[in-house]
Amino acid sequence: MADSKPLRTLDGDPVAVEALLRDVFGIVVDEAIRKGTNASEKVCEWKEPEELKQLLDLELQSQGHPRFFNQLFSGLDPHALAGRIITESLNTSQYTYEIAPVFVLMEEEVLKKLRALVGWNTGDGVFCPGGSISNMYAINLARFQRYPDCKQRGLRALPPLALFTSKECHYSITKGAAFLGLGTDSVRVVKADERGKMIPEDLERQISLAEAEGSVPFLVSATSGTTVLGAFDPLDAIADVCQRHGLWLHVDAAWGGSVLLSRTHRHLLDGIQRADSVAWNPHKLLAAGLQCSALLLRDTSNLLKRCHGSQASYLFQQDKFYNVALDTGDKVVQCGRRVDCLKLWLMWKAQGGQGLEWRIDQAFALTRYLVEEIKKREGFELVMEPEFVNVCFWFVPPSLRGKKESPDYSQRLSQVAPVLKERMVKKGTMMIGYQPHGTRANFFRMVVANPILVQADIDFLLGELERLGQDL
Repeated sequence: MADSKPLRTLDGDPVAVEALLRDVFGIVVDEAIRKGTNASEKVCEWKEPEELKQLLDLELQSQGHPRFFNQLFSGLDPHALAGRIITESLNTSQYTYEIAPVFVLMEEEVLKKLRALVGWNTGDGVFCPGGSISNMYAINLARFQRYPDCKQRGLRALPPLALFTSKECHYSITKGAAFLGLGTDSVRVVKADERGKMIPEDLERQISLAEAEGSVPFLVSATSGTTVLGAFDPLDAIADVCQRHGLWLHVDAAWGGSVLLSRTHRHLLDGIQRADSVAWNPHKLLAAGLQCSALLLRDTSNLLKRCHGSQASYLFQQDKFYNVALDTGDKVVQCGRRVDCLKLWLMWKAQGGQGLEWRIDQAFALTRYLVEEIKKREGFELVMEPEFVNVCFWFVPPSLRGKKESPDYSQRLSQVAPVLKERMVKKGTMMIGYQPHGTRANFFRMVVANPILVQADIDFLLGELERLGQDL
């Protein structure tokens, strides 16, 4: 864990943040509103792709620019917010080079950087409207790769298919199976251990079972950072199973993918380089702002375009005067597509990889602090030792302490979190999620992800729970 911030970075500085955003808005007013609506200005200032790349300095470095690092007091990243202001103002679509030349090249560069962190020096990818859609893309691509006829012939070209994921997976996997016509019955649920990790031996068993029942296994979706417990599936062991059976391995790292930026903690995703596809949401842990969700592919055979392309002749003409491979819109199922790369690119340019790494390491360090404080305080009990930034714990009020053996203990404990949630929300002091899990009574799930959290915030949180629950 880095002990201090990277060189030339600052704590949350609202004055500097406001100055930055005022500058950005001034540029937007000048360029997008005044010049953009002036008929005497050129419609576009055409640049060839290679020339534009030279002008832009698209490369993402390990260190950021000294004037471009502030952590916003509200928890938003100011550079990502600046990117969102710019893209909203320009209101362009990401389907062809001629309509969004800078953003087409920028998306290519950002996706290349994310793939490199996964461990691939080639591949493909696209920004999607959220991690759920990224997961659905992966299922569709895996199916098309196995049965390319299904693009034309539909479901009648397919035998009964089976995909596999753990019981801790995100609900978008079953939603995706329903949406794509596979049906939720095609999703085979693999057991997870007590920490929420998929059990590879049960995956093997489920594959054999599906085959015995006449289904054809085609995909395994592993999870890196489960929603509730923050668990990381054992990717190397799962990749071994996929390799033996010839299955597509998708890794849903929507939540946990940003850990790849940390040299200290990236071991949690060991084996991710063996995946065929990865979903990663920088709008979560990196605070890039909604929406910023990447689907990354190891494939180099233009699978995205082969699977989804429809060659619309009014948009994707093949006789254009520039390289039409830069018209990426036919890779996706959308037509109009928002620019989601700028906010991440701008944040990365400003902070550098080291600044983003510090953000991840700091979240882990504060998580550790919260865990140690929970252990010290009477009335707080960890559900389990976290390996990520999800801290699951019970607050046991005075009336229940020492009563664990009583028959109605679990039922009474389950009623505590909803009461405290109502009190904190109505008082307006904080908001923490709670849920039951398996046989476990309702517990709180504190997610330590806001980049401007400090130890004093953790102290307040625990003290406030004690104050709110002292009469229970």
